[in-house]
Amino acid sequence: MKFSLSKPFSELPIRACQCSFCRKHNVRATADPDGELEISVIDKTKLSKYNMGLGVTDFLVCKECGVYVSAVMFDEENKQLIGNCIVNALDLDQVEVKLSEAAHYDDESKKSRLERRRGRWMKVALV
Repeated sequence: MKFSLSKPFSELPIRACQCSFCRKHNVRATADPDGELEISVIDKTKLSKYNMGLGVTDFLVCKECGVYVSAVMFDEENKQLIGNCIVNALDLDQVEVKLSEAAHYDDESKKSRLERRRGRWMKVALV
């Protein structure tokens, strides 16, 4: 994964969704709404797109190692793929990662979820 950030990584919010899928993966997620994320997939047969909940999001998981990499969705309003980056999937030996804040999204409607993500997530290129 490659980031193009509008601010230092240390200034990005780190969130820990509390749904059962994310808790089981110990997810810490971040995004820079003014940045971009490029996810390079060398062998597309090893990429799993898991879908659950409201059915608007693909959770990208490597079939080979089991690492959850990103959550992405197509933003119909802006005609672009947006998503977040799972911090645990990054090689961050040189970067200090702050503690995550618990995030509860279970009671969101589809509309409010899409609006929140449009404001918080970043443009994604899946190549």
